[in-house]
Amino acid sequence: MAPYEALYGRKCRSPVCWMKLNERKMIGPELIQKTEDTFSNRQKSYADLKRRDIEYSVGDKVFLKVSPWKEILRFGRKGKLSSHFIGPYEIIERVGPVAYRLALPPKLQKIHDVFHVSMLRRYR
Repeated sequence: MAPYEALYGRKCRSPVCWMKLNERKMIGPELIQKTEDTFSNRQKSYADLKRRDIEYSVGDKVFLKVSPWKEILRFGRKGKLSSHFIGPYEIIERVGPVAYRLALPPKLQKIHDVFHVSMLRRYR
């Protein structure tokens, strides 16, 4: 005897019975997947509106984005008032599809010289 049957004195109607009695349409995994795909495509289209492909060539000058909280470089100002970009530095080579190697000065030898394109800004 099932706990439901012991408590209520009758058998529990399972989702299989619902389809037979037409009481309620069972929400299946297909409907959930379809709804999820719809919203995923909508979110992707909104995100792609602001996305842009950024490419630099060897020899271009770029600014390097630094976090003021990581204390890589301080110019007398502290915290959120310090500069967010340092440079300009020259691009030496393209390491991968979205990574570039920069010619950094000797005072920045502590940090790695390869950076993602999101951390670079074109020098005009």
